[in-house]
Amino acid sequence: MCGGKAAAHTPNPLVSEIASKDTSYLKYNTFMADNNNLKGWVFVIGVLVILGVASYSIVSALQQSARQAQQAIQPVNDLTSSVATQVSQFLHPTPTILPDPVTIISGIRSLARLETIQYSVEKVITAETNQGPFGFLFGDRLILVAHGIVIAGIDLERLTPEHLEVRDGVLYVELPEPEIFLSTLDNDRSYVYNRDTGLLTRGNINLETDARRAAEDEIEKAALEDGILNQAQVNGENYLYRLLRDLGYPEVIFSQQPPED
Repeated sequence: MCGGKAAAHTPNPLVSEIASKDTSYLKYNTFMADNNNLKGWVFVIGVLVILGVASYSIVSALQQSARQAQQAIQPVNDLTSSVATQVSQFLHPTPTILPDPVTIISGIRSLARLETIQYSVEKVITAETNQGPFGFLFGDRLILVAHGIVIAGIDLERLTPEHLEVRDGVLYVELPEPEIFLSTLDNDRSYVYNRDTGLLTRGNINLETDARRAAEDEIEKAALEDGILNQAQVNGENYLYRLLRDLGYPEVIFSQQPPED
C-alpha cells in the first residue's frame, strides 16, 4: 500500500440538487396538509355556527308561533272556563238559607257551673246503608271527619251549706261529682270527606245526620276514656282551694258528695 492522505470526498451536485428538491417537496406537502387540516376545522366550525343559528331561529319561530297560538285560543279558554263555572253553579248551586223571623225561647235557667277542662277531639266516622251484593245500585256510604269539643266541670249549684263544715279551723267541703257539661260537634271544622251513592238511589237523607249523632257520642266516649272527669275534679279542687284560701280559710279538705239516688 502506498502511504499518504486519503482524497477528500466531493459531493455530487446532482445528488445535492435531488436532495434539495426532496426537502422542498416534503415541506410543501407538510404545508398543504396543515393547510387542509385548517380548512377542515374552519369548515366544521362554520357548519356548527350555521347549525346553531338555524336552531336558534327555529326555536324562536316555534316560541313565537306558540305565543300566537296561545293568544289565539285564549278567548276560547276564557269562554270554556266561564261556561264550566256556570254549569258548576247550575249543578251545585249555593244554598239559600232563610231563617224564620219568629224566635221561640223555650226555657231559661240560671246556672252556677264551674267549667274546669275542655277537650278538642277529632273522629272519623263511616256511615253506610244497603251495602250488600247490590250496593253499587242501592247503597249509600259516607265518611265524616268530625271535630268536636267536650267540656266538663263541677256544678256548684249542687253545693249547699250542708256540704260545708268548719272543724278545728279546717274547712271541709263535699264537692258534687264532676260531669260533662257540653259535648258537641264543631260544624265549622267538621265535613263530609267522601260520599258514594248507588246508581239507582239518591241516597239516605238521614245518613249524614245519623253520622253526626254517632260522632258526638264517640267524641264524648273518647273524652271519658281519656279521664276527662278525673281531670275536671282535680282542676276544680285546685281552683276552689285558691279561692277559699283567699277568703280566709288556711286549710281546706275536699271530699266527694255521695252519689244521688
